[in-house]
Amino acid sequence: MKIYTKTGDKGETSLIGGKRVKKSNERLHAYGTVDELNSYVGLLRDKIENETIRAELLEIQDRLFTLGSQLAATPDSKMKLPTLHGSDIESLEKSIDLMNESLPEMRSFVLPGGHETVSLCHVARTICRRAERWTTALKSEEINDKSIPAYLNRLSDYFFVLSRYMSKILNVSENPWKPRK
Repeated sequence: MKIYTKTGDKGETSLIGGKRVKKSNERLHAYGTVDELNSYVGLLRDKIENETIRAELLEIQDRLFTLGSQLAATPDSKMKLPTLHGSDIESLEKSIDLMNESLPEMRSFVLPGGHETVSLCHVARTICRRAERWTTALKSEEINDKSIPAYLNRLSDYFFVLSRYMSKILNVSENPWKPRK
């Protein structure tokens, strides 16, 4: 089977359900950004040695595929697709809370950086926020799974706390933002 179809050569693609749309469509920006995030999560997972976190990131990648498929499907699509569950959001919250318990209280914003892994967490966080913005730009009736925005919102929080947690694990000082006066 050939991987190329040539059907998108004129700037259009098919959604799950058959509808053809321009590749500049907001829906494609949404699921394309989720795909980009998934790739960064894979890179982040490759850099982390902690097996518990690696397993969490692999599960997150699976959920991002679920999100992407939901965003790529038209509301009238007959294809049976996986969906998010409330437990997916709860799982993120539990991980956030567990990591946060061992971190010092935040007294200021934190500048990204200090270690490559910490920086990758921040890149994942910002891509996640962009995916959230594109997803919330869609009309409510265009989103099949209404828990997608909440999942992306919680996931960006997860990446922020993970960046702080990785700073602690890697024994890297956080750089607080000190605004000029």
